[in-house]
Amino acid sequence: MKRLLWILTTLVLLASSCSSPEKVKFVTVQGTELIAPDGSVLFIKGTNLGNWLNPEGYMFNFRRTNSGRLINQMLCEMVGPDFVAEWWQLFKDNYVTIEDFEFLKSIGCNTIRIPFHYKLFTNEDYMGLNDPDEGFRRIDQAVEWARQTGMYLILDMHDAPGGQTGDNIDDSYGYPWLFESEKSQELFISIWRRIASHYVNEPTVLGYELCNEPIAPYFEDNLNELNASLQPLYIRATEAIREVDRNHIVIIGAPQWNTNFEPMTDWTFDDNIMYTCHRYGGEAGVDGIKDYIEFRDKTGLPMYMGEIGHNTWEWQSTYSRVMQDNGIGYTFWPYKKLTHECVNAFAEPENWDKVVEFSECDRSDFFKIRANRPNQEEMRKALLDLIENIKFKNCTPIVDYIESMNL
Repeated sequence: MKRLLWILTTLVLLASSCSSPEKVKFVTVQGTELIAPDGSVLFIKGTNLGNWLNPEGYMFNFRRTNSGRLINQMLCEMVGPDFVAEWWQLFKDNYVTIEDFEFLKSIGCNTIRIPFHYKLFTNEDYMGLNDPDEGFRRIDQAVEWARQTGMYLILDMHDAPGGQTGDNIDDSYGYPWLFESEKSQELFISIWRRIASHYVNEPTVLGYELCNEPIAPYFEDNLNELNASLQPLYIRATEAIREVDRNHIVIIGAPQWNTNFEPMTDWTFDDNIMYTCHRYGGEAGVDGIKDYIEFRDKTGLPMYMGEIGHNTWEWQSTYSRVMQDNGIGYTFWPYKKLTHECVNAFAEPENWDKVVEFSECDRSDFFKIRANRPNQEEMRKALLDLIENIKFKNCTPIVDYIESMNL
């Protein structure tokens, strides 16, 4: 009887082993190249979903009101917090959909970078909610769209706790407090560990970009100290990620708008990392990325242009060819915004000029808010009309911009 039980147990184990699913494969680093799960070389080409989960003022034609926090404050002053909270949900629901993913795939994109705000993973109020799972809900949906369309996602913490940049793009308070606050650093690390635990087995996620464009060049008095604090934080965050996820690439950006790689002196602390650079101006030829190529060759690791754009079509087209010739993948900025400097533009609704005017006026005290507030009914209608305009079916692809991307 014992022998019979042993034989049956062995057969069950063998059957289980034979029927077990094939191991999930991920994009990996091999020298200076990325390798897709099928073993082919992956050259990143795509765009950024900026403004979706990290609103920026210029995307709406605002100038002074230029970060998510300031936009929310202005809108609440204009039409009230309850309406604004509901409006943000409509905005997130409609700014990016499966139709946008299908369109991007059709024009030749294989990768989409998703900038997000850390507050989407906390109880802090952000875009109408204070829900630590909102980030997962939104990105989970993008993962499903990426899976359906056969594209990869790069998750980019564009706005880190305390602010990693010190300018409007990180929605902070004008200084990169992240690098002087242990509390902010602990939150930064814990959010990345939580994200990595959630997506550990998701192959459509190409990698985790720890923070966008850290340490703006404005802080000359202590720029060297700030720069020196960046790499140790990267190492700590990567170690926390590796506690739960050894599958995904960790993507490292340089200080001063992802351009200054001199402080990046250790590239041996992990065996699955790559670097990311940005460029919006300067020489469009190979000299414009000479420093990036040299750093890539020195480290023997991939280099990827996370943001490029906002220039002439000729400049963008030349740069695209140069990057292709030199093995530097890229995601253009941005996918969608007001006016034409993007892949897919949406139109201004009626009375949007009054929204812009209020965003620019003096609202420094309550008397001035009351005195300058436009008609609330008109403004609510303008905001709801904007929701209609941002829907994919109502947007206008900018053909020259798309052609300049050389997809």
